[in-house]
Amino acid sequence: MLKYLLSLFLLVSILHAEVVAENNEDATNKVTIDRYITLLDEIEQEIAEEAVWMKSYATYLTSLEVAKNLKQIKKRIKYLKRNKRKQGAKDELSALLAKEDILASQAGQLKEKNSSPFSALLRPAPIGEKPEITNPFDIFEGISKIKKINADYEEYINRKKALIGLIMLLRREESIYKEIQKLDKDKKYEEQEKIKRKQLERFENALSTVAAAAEVYHKRVEVLEVEINKDIEVQVYKLINIGVLVLVVFFIFFLLKLAVKKYFTDSERFYMAYKAINFSKYTLIILIIFFSYLENAAYLVTILGFASAGIAIAMKDWFMSVLGWLVIVFGGSIHVGDRIRVDMDGMKYVGDVMDISPLRMTILEDITLTAITKNRRAGRIIFVPNNYVFTNMIANYTHSSLKTVWDGVAITVTYDSNHKKAMHLAKEITKKYSKGYTDITRKQLNKLRNQYSLKNTNVEPRIFSFIKDNGVSIDSWYLTNAYATLTLRSVISIEIVEAFNAQDDITIAYPTQMIHVEEGIKTPPFPTGEEVV
Repeated sequence: MLKYLLSLFLLVSILHAEVVAENNEDATNKVTIDRYITLLDEIEQEIAEEAVWMKSYATYLTSLEVAKNLKQIKKRIKYLKRNKRKQGAKDELSALLAKEDILASQAGQLKEKNSSPFSALLRPAPIGEKPEITNPFDIFEGISKIKKINADYEEYINRKKALIGLIMLLRREESIYKEIQKLDKDKKYEEQEKIKRKQLERFENALSTVAAAAEVYHKRVEVLEVEINKDIEVQVYKLINIGVLVLVVFFIFFLLKLAVKKYFTDSERFYMAYKAINFSKYTLIILIIFFSYLENAAYLVTILGFASAGIAIAMKDWFMSVLGWLVIVFGGSIHVGDRIRVDMDGMKYVGDVMDISPLRMTILEDITLTAITKNRRAGRIIFVPNNYVFTNMIANYTHSSLKTVWDGVAITVTYDSNHKKAMHLAKEITKKYSKGYTDITRKQLNKLRNQYSLKNTNVEPRIFSFIKDNGVSIDSWYLTNAYATLTLRSVISIEIVEAFNAQDDITIAYPTQMIHVEEGIKTPPFPTGEEVV
């Protein structure tokens, strides 16, 4: 009996120890599970920060839910249409039809999300076509394209890194749920573990797609970048070649300017040559740049053929002015500094050429005999279109090396004056004051013999006499400075008047009126005071 009691006591003790151990284990497991749940909450907060991927996945789940609800509603609507005799069925059918429209609209918006949870995130940004780089300005477009595709690729890689981080978090959650299931056989943890496993599979599949797409995308970016850099390199080399060629042109024309400066002593000729060199230089540079980037010469000829006709009509005056400028510059008929006379619109302008541009000549009007007798004003800046050389009268008083012109003074003496003596005095005076200009003109004409056919090269003063209404006109012609004709004219005029007044047998004539007064008074042909019958 005692033996049985001892056995029973031992069995009770063992059972009590097992119960105590089991209670202690349950308490330990509960603490461990709570710690795991706290860790899961922290992981869920980190997962929530990956808004891009989780939002896309949430949208995908929403689309599935909407599709499921829409399917159930359509099934219910189909049933109600067959059994719509009751008023309640009719009301439910109307409500479901309205709800079907709403869900159908949502399903249409989420159609793409329903097929793939990450369709927008899996596709990298489109690279697009390679830009055509055919001139220096396209280089900036090429550089911008490289920056853009590299930025898009960097963004895609960051998206991939974010997905990798998210997958690591989901794996930790899955492993934690597995550990919880070892401690607690509650079905809810098993369900959560299945949800997380399914979610993890979705993201892992997305990662494999992103990894493959990133590799292909990277190769395409590299190929496109190499092609763009190659085109940029071609344009840079072309630009360098053009720059070197332009520098050579600048150097050649610089030497031409030095040569012109050395061999052209006349400042006016040097000025015109300098402008012609500058125009030729910049025209040549423009042509070099133009033909360097010309791909199709035949296309250029066609374009210029059509454009020239329109330009010739629409810009006829400008075109003729440029053509006139070429005639003036290369023909050498007018130079800067020359004194010219231009007849425009019935007016005559005499002045000095200050500038000759491709479109017009600029003239400074001087005080001349024309200004005194015709215009009664001077000092104006006159702009003469270059096409006037073809249509209007332009006289050059200082063409080539000539700097003198013929000028004349006319003084009328009475018929009874000593005409020969008057002509001799006028000749001596003009010879005295124009001698320096006569010698200069003689040398200038000798230089022009090689260029022009000169028959009459007499440069001595010339005296002519003409019969006028009130006497004999003594015309004295002499050579004078083309830029100061009025000065010498004033001096010679006064000298001749004083010389004529000093002679007793020379009288200067001027318009006079003779009054004849008769002595006595003529009587009428009939007796005064008598009446005429």
